[in-house]
Amino acid sequence: MPVAIITGASKGLGRALAEALAARGWDLVLDARGAGPLAKAAEAVAGHGRRVEALPGDVTDAGHRSELVAAARKLGGVDLVVSNASALGAEPLLRLAELPLAGLRRALEVNVVAALGLVQEALPLLRESPAGAVVAVSSDAAAEAYETWGGYGASKAALDQLAAVLGAEEPGLRVWAVDPGDMATDLYTAAVPDDDDPRPAPGSVVPAFLRLLDERPASGRYAAPALAEGR
Repeated sequence: MPVAIITGASKGLGRALAEALAARGWDLVLDARGAGPLAKAAEAVAGHGRRVEALPGDVTDAGHRSELVAAARKLGGVDLVVSNASALGAEPLLRLAELPLAGLRRALEVNVVAALGLVQEALPLLRESPAGAVVAVSSDAAAEAYETWGGYGASKAALDQLAAVLGAEEPGLRVWAVDPGDMATDLYTAAVPDDDDPRPAPGSVVPAFLRLLDERPASGRYAAPALAEGR
């Protein structure tokens, strides 16, 4: 069975994607910082009858990233890496004039450096897979100038560029940066706590990610709403 590593998998998009892949027969290695929520998510995902390894930890820790890949190797290899774990840089978000540089560094470490570090660790196994793929969960803030989203958006723009270059350097893999669009997540609530407008559930965008895996288009940047609409 194919094996995926998903970071930030205890809730939101990460958990929704894990459940969808398990329902399709994937074995999974799941990561999140909170051990309790991750254990609950893993229990729900394992209900689909698949093997699930849940490893709590911080993706900025190189040792933790090694553990994730080692767990996947024991399940049979790595066919997919999903870099979904994200940090905002400030909660709630702040204008660049007030953004703590320590917060920006944290966003870059989680969203960019750790994502590349995990791919580097998994790359030998991804190359061995008959359908190796990397998904970098991006944001429209990577491409649009939204007030207060500068630090987070800059980190996601850097992630997009890493994904683009990785796709060029590893033609045997598929490397997709995916903008999931608006979602009702804890991350968004932390970013803009006074915005109570309704937003789609994370599960609503999962079909777009599954379409990428089914059709395996060229490496590049994709928007989940467009994929879901067949564009």
